[in-house]
Amino acid sequence: MAADTDVVVVVDFGAQYAQLIARRVRQARVYSEIIRHDATAEEILSRRPKGIILSGGPASVYADWAPTVDPAIFAAGVPILGICYGAQLMTRQLGGTVARTGRGEYGRTPLTLGAPGAAASLFADWPAGGPIDVWMSHGDAVTVAPPGFVVAATTPDAPVAAMGDAERRLYAVQFHPEVVHTERGQSLIERFLFDVCGALPTWTHTNIIEHAVEQIRAQVGASRVLCALSGGVDSAVAAALVHRAVGDQLTCVFVDNGLMRAGEGEQVEETFRRQFHVDLVHVKAADRFFGVLEGVTDPEVKRKAIGETFIRIFEEVARDVDDARFLVQGTLYPDVIESGTADAANIKSHHNVGGLPEDMAFDLVEPLRLLFKDEVRAVGEELGLPEEIVWRQPFPGPGLAVRIVGEVTPERAAVLRAADVVVLDEVRRAGLYDQLWQSFAVLPAVRTVGVMGDGRTYAYPIVIRAVTSDDAMTADWARLPYDLVERISSRIINEVDGVNRVALDVTSKPPGTIEWE
Repeated sequence: MAADTDVVVVVDFGAQYAQLIARRVRQARVYSEIIRHDATAEEILSRRPKGIILSGGPASVYADWAPTVDPAIFAAGVPILGICYGAQLMTRQLGGTVARTGRGEYGRTPLTLGAPGAAASLFADWPAGGPIDVWMSHGDAVTVAPPGFVVAATTPDAPVAAMGDAERRLYAVQFHPEVVHTERGQSLIERFLFDVCGALPTWTHTNIIEHAVEQIRAQVGASRVLCALSGGVDSAVAAALVHRAVGDQLTCVFVDNGLMRAGEGEQVEETFRRQFHVDLVHVKAADRFFGVLEGVTDPEVKRKAIGETFIRIFEEVARDVDDARFLVQGTLYPDVIESGTADAANIKSHHNVGGLPEDMAFDLVEPLRLLFKDEVRAVGEELGLPEEIVWRQPFPGPGLAVRIVGEVTPERAAVLRAADVVVLDEVRRAGLYDQLWQSFAVLPAVRTVGVMGDGRTYAYPIVIRAVTSDDAMTADWARLPYDLVERISSRIINEVDGVNRVALDVTSKPPGTIEWE
């Protein structure tokens, strides 16, 4: 992040609210950074934030384990916006009343805007009066605003649905402006950023690239650099960004681990060797990966084994490339969050974060580490990457290994790869590829009894997984047309040897993850 970029800190109180708020702030072209709720006021203020947003969360402020925030931030003179749990916490810590009313509000709720008074700047773009639909998700409610606050809006079961103290620049809303179902939610966030905080919209794709190029050059100097190139969106954008920064100092390494999609290697060669003229080393190491995965069924062990094997191969290549000591990875902000940090529980170890070995011989270059997926795609377009790379659906670093539930073998990988081709082909033919976040096949390593050609079969099932999402932090299962599901099922069973059953996954995230492992 450039020194002259304005920062808004989002304090994380759990669930996925903080990530969504951070994305909405960045959509307004203001840089946002997520920080844990137990950070001290000194740690929060050391970011020199133009504003602070307190996120929602799943707890009740009355719970013994309820997260809190250092109350010193309220006297620091920095504008603060509390959202849902953040609003209730602000109320309680500043002397107001939060009550267990016994009547929660969930989903779309009509909000009546009174005389906004102290909160007028937040609601400048809202129609007077109401009602206007907002998105609620709370059991407790603010019943008495803290001293100095003026109530700006109400709902049927939230007597203080919005409030503000203009003198101290402290504001709170019980509803979720970051959710698209709140009609003018983004407008409220932008009014807080621009009118209250005085932030400048300088977080643009061009500035992101310029700053990243400066950082990369300062970090690597004249040294040789390797890039772990998988062919996916993230590593491709990272490679293009580093190539812009250091040119011929970059060598890309594509490792064919036997767990890639069909045609992956050829597409990587075409894009980076022939179009971008990047020095590309193609390592064929399928036997090596299947060897370290033999007998392994635990998904965390899989990820760590794959991550370490990648690194060892990169180390071997580095010895032939002037002992390159820098390794570029396409690590994103959600990767860091999900892999477990001081701010977030470990959901799964991404092979390029939590799955890295401790004795690695490289210094990492991660130019995308602070970006969400939509920002990465925009940067990729700005860098001139082809549309089929920038807008391809995400593919996990461990490849098909985390779509095989159980031991990974060459035979199972081949079956899954063939089934995956059918899923993607039919999704594209149906015109749905660009509307889905991901669509793919999963192979549970079990066998089921079937009947084909009047004979008994004992073969694998394939599960169709398709989801919609904005950033992979949350996702909903896609309502695929039945005729499309039927075509996919029929083709897989008829065209893929070793499969006799097809199922459809109808689980959202949460409670499931997008990938199965």
